[in-house]
Amino acid sequence: MKMVVAVIKHFKLDAVKDALSQAGIQGMTVTEVKGFGRQKGHVEIYRGSTFEVRFIPKLRIEIAVNDDKVEEIVGIVQKAAFTGEIGDGKIFIYPLTDVIRIRTGERGEAAL
Repeated sequence: MKMVVAVIKHFKLDAVKDALSQAGIQGMTVTEVKGFGRQKGHVEIYRGSTFEVRFIPKLRIEIAVNDDKVEEIVGIVQKAAFTGEIGDGKIFIYPLTDVIRIRTGERGEAAL
């Protein structure tokens, strides 16, 4: 099993969620995060004052998947989150050693 973590732009959430739902993904966790990469932030003007925004708001999506679905899920997220502009985000893949469904006690792939 793997944990697929994607950091994407806010306005792409619905497209990613819909694409994953069509692929049979039944659950995900979404968290609002802030950070920067190559963008290095940007300058904004608020009420006549200029200030630098160093951390860009993004969404972090976490999806636990079976090993055989990892490449499919990565492709779906990559396609749905793509804008072609800087700051589209990143996808990280981590090994997932175990999953336990609290309600039933199921473990491993059965708990996904």
